[in-house]
Amino acid sequence: MKSQLAPAYRHPVKFRMPTADNLVPIRLDIEIDSQRYKDAFTWNPSDPDSEVAVFAKKTVKDLKLPTGFITQIAQSIQSQLTEFRSYEGQDMIVGEKIVPIKLDLRINQTLIRDQFLWDLNNTESDPEDFAKTFCADMGIEDPEVGPAIAFAIREQLYEIAVQNVTSAKEIKLNKKGRRGIEYIPVSKAGVTAVDLAKLFGSKSSVIRKRKDWDVFEPIVDILSNEEVEALEAKEDRTAR
Repeated sequence: MKSQLAPAYRHPVKFRMPTADNLVPIRLDIEIDSQRYKDAFTWNPSDPDSEVAVFAKKTVKDLKLPTGFITQIAQSIQSQLTEFRSYEGQDMIVGEKIVPIKLDLRINQTLIRDQFLWDLNNTESDPEDFAKTFCADMGIEDPEVGPAIAFAIREQLYEIAVQNVTSAKEIKLNKKGRRGIEYIPVSKAGVTAVDLAKLFGSKSSVIRKRKDWDVFEPIVDILSNEEVEALEAKEDRTAR
């Protein structure tokens, strides 16, 4: 069977996030002298590097952290920005145009599990807008949930973009051997994008068909204080 993705191999595109804003998902998890700082946010790679040190100092001051965190925070952010920038200008192969995104998050007392499709061709897509609509539809009032959902989406889209850069390099190294082979990336959801595309249909949309609600219906649970404490204790043990 001839691959329908062959044209994509012949016409690679330059690396960028498949969203309206080309932002870097930054994740921090730093511990110094039994004090731990965790955070997740996005950063504009076009901003001057001097902003990193300013951000680190302000964060430490606002959260009253030891001054030793300033260097660690700045270095971690800079390292992740450097990695992102290393892909800029490189070719990437957009194999599957529609990919599955999986949410499995706990934000404070809110537990969210969901799975939906995302169109990589839509470079005007907005994870923050999607998250805002999701929270409104599900009646979620915690203001921290929306940004966490948007970040999780951006993080997975970034991972897919990096995989597509790797695919482009492999094809350049062995064009003849890889020509006509169908590229099927495996998502974090543990299901191939092709499988999910067949289930949902060919339309590039995150809207679920009614017949699929029982399979991919979003789950939102509000945990009790006791349940949150138990989960946090388990996460701390795992981290150690």
